[in-house]
Amino acid sequence: MLNDYERKVLRILYNYSNVRRRFPTLQELTVKTGRSKADIMAALDGLVAANYISWDNKSDTENIVIVEGWERETEKPKLPKVPPPARPTDLSYWTEY
Repeated sequence: MLNDYERKVLRILYNYSNVRRRFPTLQELTVKTGRSKADIMAALDGLVAANYISWDNKSDTENIVIVEGWERETEKPKLPKVPPPARPTDLSYWTEY
């Protein structure tokens, strides 16, 4: 499961590449995320380890290949099931004037 920052970097990479047809530079990632270059490199390494991106030549972000642009369904946290609210059985308030 990705942490919040890795998920944020993955979404930035995916959306940026679709809109601008290129990947953001490390400087652009620092501006967009508000984090340091070391934090960005750690997030990118985490994405490589989780097999969301492939980044063989780490000299530039232009060499990134996105394997999966969204978090996997099996890794998303499951929310507890909440029953729907009970409906009132007495409708006289709405029907009798």
